[in-house]
Amino acid sequence: MSTPALLRLRQARPDARITLLSPEKLAGLWDRQPFVDEVLTFSASENIWQVSRRLREKQFTTGVTFPNSIRSALELWLAGIPKRIGVASFGRSLLLTEKVPGPSAAMEMRKRSISEIRRRIKYDGGRTYYPPEAHHVHHYLRLTAALGASTEPTAPRIDVSEEEMDVVRAKFGLTRSDGRPWFGLCPGAEYGLAKRWPAERFVETARALQDKTHCRWMILGGGPDVTLADSISNDIARATGEPPLNLAGKTSLRELAAVLRICDFVLTNDTGPMHLAAAVGTPMVAIFGSTSPELTGPIFSAKARVVRSDVPCSPCFRRECPIDLRCLRGIESQQVVAAALDCLNASPG
Repeated sequence: MSTPALLRLRQARPDARITLLSPEKLAGLWDRQPFVDEVLTFSASENIWQVSRRLREKQFTTGVTFPNSIRSALELWLAGIPKRIGVASFGRSLLLTEKVPGPSAAMEMRKRSISEIRRRIKYDGGRTYYPPEAHHVHHYLRLTAALGASTEPTAPRIDVSEEEMDVVRAKFGLTRSDGRPWFGLCPGAEYGLAKRWPAERFVETARALQDKTHCRWMILGGGPDVTLADSISNDIARATGEPPLNLAGKTSLRELAAVLRICDFVLTNDTGPMHLAAAVGTPMVAIFGSTSPELTGPIFSAKARVVRSDVPCSPCFRRECPIDLRCLRGIESQQVVAAALDCLNASPG
């Protein structure tokens, strides 16, 4: 979701040298991207002093902190970067030289208490909606606007080359000799169970879509998704008579980006691969439960469809549902199949 801001910054400052500080596990994501010249990575074991020392050695003139954490602002301050831009929140004002207003209270992503959830269900005040400007894409754009970048939103973008896709096709056998489309399925969600649509609904949807489109399925996800992916893969094989290609835990982040670009369609929970699929331009249906598509959904992609339940306790932003998971159990497979077919009919090719 930060890529639109980085793209706008590159457009506004074509001569600037842009270095991205990124967690080590995300390093591959930024390979060959036109909006960044260099990537500095840090590991989970590195402390604030080690990171800020490496930043100081680079002698940066300007630093923008995208996260709203104390640590990210303190690292810029300890690195001695003269111009430090960020949201003045969480006690960070003294660490920044340019302060960008944060979201209003009505636009914040706030975890609901159990008592509030039960109260909202009892009195049924209706689902919470957020204004368009509340989306995280706009938040990042406001930060780079302090350096002259446009705040006009654009779709998130991660470039993947044809050469990368050819390598992935050969490695995982992603041929199209019979002309059948490849559909990807991302059933996991590292955040927690409150973002995972029930496995049996994924299986029902996969069977229905295969009947209607003659697609072949592949299961995607990271290491923590392997057990769930194995179970769903076996269930789809029994339901359709054809085992999916199960790639969960078998791809690097860069390979995952290439696989998602190869896919003709992706069915996904609100999870990391959802954002990556949107950024490489793949048609998708994204299922939302405890979180809000108005804040973090793929709403800037014309090829994306969002499916969610109309329940008053959503979004609660909790990792696990304290009641009956009605936000996800209220979504039937027929709804998702209809959204998928609409998405496919609207997408060229």
